[in-house]
Amino acid sequence: MSAPTLMPAAFIGHGSPMNALDTNRYTAAWRAFGVSVPRPRAILMISAHWYINASAVTAMDQPKTIHDFYGFPAELFAVNYPAPGDPELAGEISEVVKPTWVGHDRDSWGIDHGAWSVLVHAFPDADIPVVQLSANALQPFDYHLALGAKLAPLRESGVLIIASGNVVHNLRRIDWSNPDVGEDWTREFDDAAREIMLGEPADLPVLQGDRNFAAAAPTPDHFIPLLYLAGLAASAGRGADVLVDGYTMGSLSMTAYTLGCQAIAPTPGSGAPTLPDVPPDETNV
Repeated sequence: MSAPTLMPAAFIGHGSPMNALDTNRYTAAWRAFGVSVPRPRAILMISAHWYINASAVTAMDQPKTIHDFYGFPAELFAVNYPAPGDPELAGEISEVVKPTWVGHDRDSWGIDHGAWSVLVHAFPDADIPVVQLSANALQPFDYHLALGAKLAPLRESGVLIIASGNVVHNLRRIDWSNPDVGEDWTREFDDAAREIMLGEPADLPVLQGDRNFAAAAPTPDHFIPLLYLAGLAASAGRGADVLVDGYTMGSLSMTAYTLGCQAIAPTPGSGAPTLPDVPPDETNV
């Protein structure tokens, strides 16, 4: 009997919700990632946008598409990602992380834009069950790192784990006139995170002491998902790989990482992914 396939995992820098509708080198990388991985039995998303005072997983049969933003075009509010849920997987998650407690949300949340803005590119058919895990706002970074490591056995049973946030996310310091630029402090912090993620991902919580941390993560919600991939990588005893990198509007990092997905390693020096042969995107979002 052959050994079970070990599913890859990823952290995606999702940026603006408009990436759901746009085609750019970041969304191309997300699509390439989706094409390259074995078909998962389910997807577990850890999104920056389900940041609550508890640890919970969605456990409904049909999660709703949540438009958790304002001030964007009507076209974006019309996006629907009708993937089914997976209550059975929610139970597996609660079991695998014990004694850490993770509750079940059967009616309040669904699939938020931190998840679906990525999934419409990576898995446009919306035919794979999706479960979301909240980011517990009451817990320290070490908790999230450890919880990520506890999720590792799910990779052996066909579950694709994707964390979605931004390594640097400071909306108050956005420079709308520089759509493809990162400020010096943005680049410095992103580089510091990269060094850790590629080398010793278990050390990621030490970035709280970095001189640029307060600017990079004035609220920790978008940084916390990265801790889950760091925990998975530490559990696997290896560093992550860069899927794509770059900056937008001065104070957002779009860096994305993968674990166990060497087929789309970045081209040296460019930050652009080496894409497999992917047909043109005809997704109607």
